[in-house]
Amino acid sequence: MTDLFLKIKERLKQADKKRIIFPEFTDERILSAANRLAQENLLVPVFIGSENEVERVLKDKGIVLAEYETVDPDRFQEYDRLINAYIERRRHKADDLETAKEKVKESNYFATLLVHLGYADGMVSGAIHTTSKALRPLLEIVKTKEGVQKVSGAYLMVRGEEQYVFADCAVNISPSSEDLAEIALQTVETAKLLDMDPKVALLSFSTKGSAHAPETEKVIEAFHLVKKKAPSLLVDGEMQFDAAYIPELAERKAPRSAIKGDANIFIFPNLDAGNISCKIAERLGKFQAVGPLLQGLNRPVNLLSRGCCEDDVYKVGLLTALKANEKHS
Repeated sequence: MTDLFLKIKERLKQADKKRIIFPEFTDERILSAANRLAQENLLVPVFIGSENEVERVLKDKGIVLAEYETVDPDRFQEYDRLINAYIERRRHKADDLETAKEKVKESNYFATLLVHLGYADGMVSGAIHTTSKALRPLLEIVKTKEGVQKVSGAYLMVRGEEQYVFADCAVNISPSSEDLAEIALQTVETAKLLDMDPKVALLSFSTKGSAHAPETEKVIEAFHLVKKKAPSLLVDGEMQFDAAYIPELAERKAPRSAIKGDANIFIFPNLDAGNISCKIAERLGKFQAVGPLLQGLNRPVNLLSRGCCEDDVYKVGLLTALKANEKHS
């Protein structure tokens, strides 16, 4: 395990244990990761289901959990509070009582409402469900923090002691200049949570005017917006990936850039570029892609890829607990 995650574990051991919901507890990857996290005394896993149902799944998988809690929707005594909260959060859509009752029966909505109302400190979801299905309740119920317009999804990319953050790789299909600037600034906050010294490259197929197109102008405008909001931040754009990553090419392509081939945050111009790059780095470059880590939400909730392994779940659980501790500090 890299120093990054060892340090995160030490930080968690010095803080109050957080209750993190894992709604997809029937998946063996989830159970195994939750067991590791509980055994190491890093957080308390919370499963959505009856005690008997959880025990049956654990027995079938041959797993003995060190510590966990269950919330049984059929026996939850404040169900009406969840329904009322759903209606309140969806009041602009005028969802009626029957719609609210049906939605709250769905595990993703039930779990999201528990986090929204403070019954749990955070949530990890997405190992079974698509990103869009896992994300929808969060956008409808949890919503964004004050001052943030859109949620974005970052991946922590780790290979040995190398660590980078890629964004947006999960949520925004075709971000505007304003969106890219906000994604960059939110990703800086993610990097700081991980004790990284942010160096941001806004990526394009052009480096500092080597090509001209509406797509490059969008990235250039995003760069100016970021610099206006964070003048001291080490950031540049538009940049090709090689100029942002390789010092020799940075010197050749962008000798006056604040980024000297040493960027550790890469902001992609659209979801195509971000998602494809993340998966290429993971599958061909042998990086571990931890996430997507959701940025800009009101509560500490992160997602998983359906292709995740047990260690991915474990590390996303660590980062969710870390975020929950930051929120409570």
